[in-house]
Amino acid sequence: MVQNTYFCRTKGDNMSRLRFDAVEAAFSKVPVNVELEARPDKIFASKVFDKVKMQKYLPQKSYDKMVEVIDNGAQLDSSVIDSVAEGMKRWAIECGVTHYTHWFSPLTGNTAEKHDAFIELDGKGGVIENFSAKLLRQQEPDASSFPSGGIRSTFEARGYSAWDPTSPAFIIGNTLCIPTIFVAYTGEALDYKAPLLKSISAIDKAATKVCRLFDEKVQKVHSYLGWEQEYFLVDEDLYMARPDLILTGRTLMGHESAKSQQLDDHYFGAIPERVSAFMQDLEIEALKLGIPAKTCHNETAPNQFELAPIFESCNLAVDHNMILMSIMKDVARRHGFRVLLHEKPFKGVNGSGKHCNWSLGTDTGVQLMAPGKSDKDNLRFITFVVNTLAAIYRHNGLLKASVMSAANAHRLGAAEAPPAIISSFLGSEVSSVLDHIEYNDDFVKILSKRELKLDIPQIPELLIDNTDRNRTSPFAFTGNRFEFRAVGSEANCAPSMIALNTAVAEQLEMFSKDVNELIQNGEEKEFAIVKVLRKYIKYSKPIRFDGNGYSGEWVDEALRRGLDCETSVPLIYDNYLSEDTIAMFQSENVMNESELRARNEIKWSTYTKKIQIEARVIGDMALNHIIPIATRYQSTLLDNIIKMETVFGKEEGDMLSKENIESVKEIAKNVADIRRLVEELVSRRKVANKIESARERAVAYHDGIAPMLEDIRYRIDHLELMVDDEHWTLPKYRELLFF
Repeated sequence: MVQNTYFCRTKGDNMSRLRFDAVEAAFSKVPVNVELEARPDKIFASKVFDKVKMQKYLPQKSYDKMVEVIDNGAQLDSSVIDSVAEGMKRWAIECGVTHYTHWFSPLTGNTAEKHDAFIELDGKGGVIENFSAKLLRQQEPDASSFPSGGIRSTFEARGYSAWDPTSPAFIIGNTLCIPTIFVAYTGEALDYKAPLLKSISAIDKAATKVCRLFDEKVQKVHSYLGWEQEYFLVDEDLYMARPDLILTGRTLMGHESAKSQQLDDHYFGAIPERVSAFMQDLEIEALKLGIPAKTCHNETAPNQFELAPIFESCNLAVDHNMILMSIMKDVARRHGFRVLLHEKPFKGVNGSGKHCNWSLGTDTGVQLMAPGKSDKDNLRFITFVVNTLAAIYRHNGLLKASVMSAANAHRLGAAEAPPAIISSFLGSEVSSVLDHIEYNDDFVKILSKRELKLDIPQIPELLIDNTDRNRTSPFAFTGNRFEFRAVGSEANCAPSMIALNTAVAEQLEMFSKDVNELIQNGEEKEFAIVKVLRKYIKYSKPIRFDGNGYSGEWVDEALRRGLDCETSVPLIYDNYLSEDTIAMFQSENVMNESELRARNEIKWSTYTKKIQIEARVIGDMALNHIIPIATRYQSTLLDNIIKMETVFGKEEGDMLSKENIESVKEIAKNVADIRRLVEELVSRRKVANKIESARERAVAYHDGIAPMLEDIRYRIDHLELMVDDEHWTLPKYRELLFF
């Protein structure tokens, strides 16, 4: 491993030599040989306690009950947990497992785990391997050590992790990982899974009620998620020579490469051999853990790639994405890479997102976001599309808040990703259908009480993917699903899914109520449905936008439409505490006001800490790397000027050294500016850190400190262009992006 220049104590040419050694090492690496142990269908879920394993290791009665719990959300009997714990332990031990952990998603945005061995004292001086129902059901992590947003005081440490039987246990290394929720002693959720499960339950209940207007056989509605994970790969040696990448996940400085993505030659191009080996290894590990990895390809920016799985139930898909983000880091290191999941690791090239494809389906096999073969099916399809649009319109600010972060703020609206304004693209055909319903009062003809005829020629011919795609739309309809494209690559999918599920659940409840009121007043059911749909089509029209989301005109238009156009991350978070948001989450029994306020405290605090770390890193690098590099090169130029004067005399020497003299002055000015800005940055941080309110402190960091990072960067990037390449110690963009 090449020595990290950030901690290097050598001087002079030895420091720059490290950069060139790192580059040479990166270009000389060969792919790691990866062999498939068996065909994908043979290794799939081999490390997962899935239904196949349950059937083998559980009594039939316990297995049947677990299937009922997983598939239909039935209540789990305490009597079953004993046999599940015993069967899970036997399977795990046969796989070589020695430890177990409750695996959960605290409000840090990452996952957490505390490992315990399968041992108990036997009372005879030895130990036995044991795993009881009590240990499976719950554990007690130290809640005070995780963010709680004020729900728990530091001295109030008790919190509980509780088993989620709907997400199967899995093995990583020698540890059995058991997915759990995490709640405070007082019952409030301290994680993302608990409210996610509640939001899934809410939309199941509300959507089932609407489905039964069309088919009484429907008993359950499932929410599905298919995420697309974008990421960058950089060579590990180059990564270790960039302290900003190590400490913040992104480059805080670096001039763009002469060649970047302007030729559009990376997207879907031939996958480099080293990367292909990494991808194959990653897919194998993902398949073993039951993650149905399906697609991989080059993304738009150099060294940017994507992995996407097959759609799964929302809860399982969220868990699988968190598992994948963890294992891909380990797999990358085996191949001499580091994975960058930051939403904007490189300035001037596309950032990374995590497109969340969301849909609904019934237990009868109907995809609710897909057009059907009959008029009745298509009315149901339109019903769910319109209600989704109405929900997104009503809570567009909340949807934006659910994806916003210090990192994603660099990506959204950067003429490469969805803008920081939530709108929905439908395409011309679906839009024309909604317009027809809105403006035509007499288009419904009842042929009989069991048959509905829509006088809209387009409806029966609607086909999946019959419309163009709009890459500037944050929430686009793509044929049989909505694609929420604004979610960040590093983010947990859960917050956006919680907001989306809950908003749509609330809207569907309103729709059911409106339709049933008309029916009770004597209206035919089909007429009632269409009348209510027409109301919500008109109501949600401002959220529909098929144009260019990158244009300045759209911002003005969005403001006129009443959409949330705020760009300050701390202020965007205020949407979580609006009256409508609090009422929605409480009415759907997903989160109470205390939980929402606590989460916002954490969001504001996290934002502040992210900017604070970046400010400290860029200050350290400016003073300990950039200024010494620049002044050393400046000394080289001054030596040359003095030598020219010695040989040619002062007048002629100065004339011959004119460009060098100007360079010395320019370097001196930039160095002085950098010193001044770093000092001011430190002063502003000290003032902001004294602000007691987490919200106001975050606002101060957003308004007064974050912009200074760009001011300092501008001058550093200018110096990078001026300083001799031999003197520059940090790997440059052309090296990081084109190894």
